[in-house]
Amino acid sequence: MRQFEIDKPDEALRTAIQDKIDNLNKPKGSLGRLESLAMQICMVQQTLSPSLAHPCHLLLGGDHGIEREGVSLSPREVTWQQMLNFTRGGGGVNMFCRQHGFKLRIVDVGVDYDFEMSNVKCQIENYKIARGTKNFLYEEAMSQEEMDRAIEIGAELADECINEGCHVLCIGEMGIANTSPSSLWMHLFCHIPLNECVGAGAGLDSPGIKHKCEVLQKALERFLREHEQYSVEDAIREFGGFEMVTAIGAMLRAAERHTLVLVDGFIMTACALAAVRLYPEAQDYMVFCHSGDESGHRLMLKSLGAEPLLSLGLRLGEGTGALCAFPIVDSAVRMINEMNNFQNANITKYF
Repeated sequence: MRQFEIDKPDEALRTAIQDKIDNLNKPKGSLGRLESLAMQICMVQQTLSPSLAHPCHLLLGGDHGIEREGVSLSPREVTWQQMLNFTRGGGGVNMFCRQHGFKLRIVDVGVDYDFEMSNVKCQIENYKIARGTKNFLYEEAMSQEEMDRAIEIGAELADECINEGCHVLCIGEMGIANTSPSSLWMHLFCHIPLNECVGAGAGLDSPGIKHKCEVLQKALERFLREHEQYSVEDAIREFGGFEMVTAIGAMLRAAERHTLVLVDGFIMTACALAAVRLYPEAQDYMVFCHSGDESGHRLMLKSLGAEPLLSLGLRLGEGTGALCAFPIVDSAVRMINEMNNFQNANITKYF
């Protein structure tokens, strides 16, 4: 797998950033989370005057072999149907990208559908690795070569955005059944009991959740029989979706290039978790934006020591929770760039 060189942000500028924040004309610490967020963004960009120029959103699509086991309420054709819907501007991700000025890129890395035969092929970027992963109940979801390809695609997509001037990268997903690999990654990387990691996904009822747990438990047992000792890469390859592994590659390349990454809900947090288990320094470049309704998401965030900006009960995916949080990120940047300081405002500094 590609090796990344990810360094923690240089600490040399931290004192100067804190001084600037503390000397804005406000009581010290009175803007709370905006202040710590401004600090993080300044450290990522290594500047006292950060920018959120050219925000980009990658919408990654892929299907999952495990869907064949009835672990999702939605059938797999919903993946390609929604991808087509995105090209018409009708998805939640489209609305929020328009609202907040994000460039949206719709990318097929593993959808079980031939978009080349449709009249929207030019609107969906074709990086297809295969028409969905294999069924990990019986075998690994993807080969080493396929995993390496997904990581490379993610890095390439991140590079293209950053080379266009992108300072903030948001990533979303479309892939029916992708809460299943997310739950298994959460169990393996956080050592949380599997039943606490498995939730309703797109809307399973109690019997459906029970069946999903049973399927994932069997898949886990197979994996552990075949791997007395396993690496993070083993777990990623064994259970991941192409859209998820591509997201990991994009997150890692963005961190390598000191670019802010907005992390969405359960699935994208699972991808961030995998990325951080590979490269712990990558977390410094991530803003965890939303805690959704999927069972276990808060436990996953807690395991990462991450405090999400929002908790709106969203479970749509697509990166919508991260896009909704963008105005808060923007406010943090505007605070440090646009607020006056005590000296210029001729206000007595009272602390």
